[in-house]
Amino acid sequence: MIKRSHDPLLPESSAAVPRKPSIDRTSRRPNDATPTSPSPSPSPSPQLHDTLRLSADGLAKVLGDLEARVMAAMWHIGTPSTARSVHAYVARTHHVALLTVVTVLNKLVRKNLLQREERDGLLHFDVTMTEAAFMQHASRRVVEGILSFSSNAMAASLVDVLAERDPDQLAELARLIAARLKS
Repeated sequence: MIKRSHDPLLPESSAAVPRKPSIDRTSRRPNDATPTSPSPSPSPSPQLHDTLRLSADGLAKVLGDLEARVMAAMWHIGTPSTARSVHAYVARTHHVALLTVVTVLNKLVRKNLLQREERDGLLHFDVTMTEAAFMQHASRRVVEGILSFSSNAMAASLVDVLAERDPDQLAELARLIAARLKS
């Protein structure tokens, strides 16, 4: 395992470079403690942009391109990982600098999509929710945003698009609607 003193991106000791105070996630106030694993209480909802990029693929519709790649890497890795590990995974398919990945990891922590914890002198990043839970959250935010524009037009468009692209999904939507109306 790489020691912190050998990592050029991290200070050799906590006294060498002053740390920015961390945020205590339970009180949302700064404190001097290093962020740790979340408490058993539910974590805050992910903070997504209000912009939907229709031309982007997959997660990049609601995240930046590199944020989407980093989140996909984190879900694939499946365990708390160092920035170097995440960079190594992302760099297999996308040319990117290590420091850029570190910046994106920290942005994803601020958005409550990742958490970080110091272990053996290295920061480890971990997801705050599964990919399925994130997709459900993001999908709901997208639908809420579209419905605020015009719910009738959105419902009609959804039915039309599903009928054209995937009639089985349209039948599933009908089943879900019927089940919701019964409850």
